[in-house]
Amino acid sequence: MSDPREPLRLSADRDLCAGAGMCALTAPEVFDQDDEEGLVVLLHPAPAPEHRAAARMAVGLCPAEAIALNSRDATDS
Repeated sequence: MSDPREPLRLSADRDLCAGAGMCALTAPEVFDQDDEEGLVVLLHPAPAPEHRAAARMAVGLCPAEAIALNSRDATDS
């Protein structure tokens, strides 16, 4: 299980994004969609602790796998 104090970094690949909007619906404090194409806009690559659970959920819900989670616990295996 990850430590809530552990830094969390997100990245979004707009080339992979399908515009489904699950990220913006799940974590609107972290993600948005642009007005032109509906593609992901990453508002906060390092979300505040209170938004990290929703951000992690958004990563898992993205149907195009366009959002990546980059944290120490994701690489320590």
